[in-house]
Formats: sequence, C-alpha cells, structure tokens
Amino acid sequence: MKQVAILIPENSVMQAIADPQYCFNAVNQFLAVSGKKPLFNVELVGFKKEIFINDGKFSIHTDKLLKDVHTTDLLIIPALSGNMQEAIQSNKKSLSWIVDQYNKGAEVASLCVGAFLLASTGLLNGKKCSTHWGFQNEFRELFPEVEVQDGSIVTEEDRIYSSGGANSYWNLLLYLVEKYTDRETAILTSKYFAIDIDRESQSAFSMFQGQKNHTDEAIRKAQDYIEQNSSEKISVEELANYIALGKRSLERRFKLATNNTVLEYIHRVKIETAKRSFENSRKNINEVMFDVGYTDTKAFRSTFKKITGLTPVEYRNKYNKIAKSY
Repeated sequence: MKQVAILIPENSVMQAIADPQYCFNAVNQFLAVSGKKPLFNVELVGFKKEIFINDGKFSIHTDKLLKDVHTTDLLIIPALSGNMQEAIQSNKKSLSWIVDQYNKGAEVASLCVGAFLLASTGLLNGKKCSTHWGFQNEFRELFPEVEVQDGSIVTEEDRIYSSGGANSYWNLLLYLVEKYTDRETAILTSKYFAIDIDRESQSAFSMFQGQKNHTDEAIRKAQDYIEQNSSEKISVEELANYIALGKRSLERRFKLATNNTVLEYIHRVKIETAKRSFENSRKNINEVMFDVGYTDTKAFRSTFKKITGLTPVEYRNKYNKIAKSY
C-alpha cells in the first residue's frame, strides 16, 4: 500500500486538494474492479485539524496532523492562491516537515504554483522545476538557484516532481499513476477524467507578459521600442543605438533584466502579436507572418512552433472560431 499525504497549506486552492484525492481513490476503484487490491492510502495532512481556505469560505478537515505523520511514500503539495510571498510566509511551519519527509525517502510532487512552497524548502536548488507559465518570472526572482522549465508540463528530478499551470497538474497525477501502477491503468484514468495523457507542453496556453519587473530604465525603453515596432525587422545594433548603449552592454543588461536575450525577446513579442491575430482575425498565415516582420515561411513556422508548441495552422484552428466557421 502506497501512503499518499496531501499537504493542506494555508492559502491553498481547493481543487488542487480534491483532485489528487479523487484521482488516487478512483484508481483504487479501478484496481478493485479488475480484481486487484487497492494501492493508495490517501490522507489529508496539515498543522491543524481544520484549515480555512478561499478567504474562509471553505474549510478542510485533515486526517492527520503533520507531527503524527512519521513517513509517507508520496507527498503532494497543492497549488497556493493569492500573493505567493504571503502564502509562503503563512506556511513556513511546514517547510522543515517537507524536508524531513523527503530525507526519509518520500517522493514530493508540487502542483502548479505549489512549486513556490516546495522551492522555499531549498530542495529544488540546483534542480529543474515546472510551474504555471504566468508565475515563472516571479518564481525566477524569488528562487534564482532553481532552473525553471519554460512551457514544461511535468518535470522529474531526484524524487521531486512538479507540474505546469492550472489543470496541467492532472498530467502529473497521470504520470504518477502510471509510475505506481501501469500504462493501462493510467490510460483508463485519463479516459475517466477526460484528460489528454500525453500533453507535454503548456506553451500553447501561455501569454508573453514582457518581463518588466526590473529597475533598468534603459532596458525598459528597449522593450517598449520592440513592442511598438513588432512589425519591423529590429537588429541588436539598431536597438543599441536607439538607447545609446554598446551592443555588448545592451545584450548583457537585457539578459540580466528579462531573462531573455535581445533576439529571443524580439521573437517572443512578434509571436505573441501573431497569436493575437490568429485568435481574432480572418487573416491567413502569410498575412500574419508579414504583419509581424517575417518574410521566410519556414523560419516563421519554426519559431512559432518552438515558442507555442503548435504550428501556426494548428494554433489558428485551435483558438479562432471565425476560422472554424469557414
């Protein structure tokens, strides 16, 4: 029997607690139907018997207090809500317990922005991690020693698992189900919950937000110029002249401030503009390509797929209702 402990933090997301509990209990039922013994013993654990979430609108009753959980096979850290730094602060008491469980041999899995609490333990230092695409910049600022995986749905390293944003954590749950049972049971679980079992990227859902939470005014000026001229071909030399910096100084400071090279940033701005056009207009692929300053179809397609995980046609067909009506 695998012991699964779902930590109930303050400021947690209720669905990210209920879903893993439902998932592993459902797997037990699937196993029972096929004549096998249940595999998972799922418990809700926390510092208090009753923990209020969603500004006190809901309360969760734990099965065990943390002090009474001596060992577990799998520890799940659900997504947090609200201000991440405040959520971390309100759950500081659980950090040493998480480390202790890991040191005793437990596997640890964070769901979505539960990665913030996991990273606060120090267990992720020097390791790879996935989290919600909308929180990656903040995560990098708070935890510079952790290697964030852009767009990744599931990351595993040294008995530590993490997932992408929002419903992407279902893919991590399926990953763990397959690890502990078999592929057949994981597929059955994916069908039961209507989850695409092999989705590997959250890139198609991400929106590039510009990474402007820094104090370098010259670099912010360069970012504004890129965004205001997304239809033009912009070179690093042109940008350096515009903000009166040397090319090497611009590249160094730009990377430091935005975590992107200048060219990466230019491409991401252009592709974000192209995505909005695909979502909201009747323009064809070539029209959108030219609008954002590309003239090479192959280069545009390759860059678009690298950033979004989809080809331009796939993206338009996925998100444009107008295109679907034709």
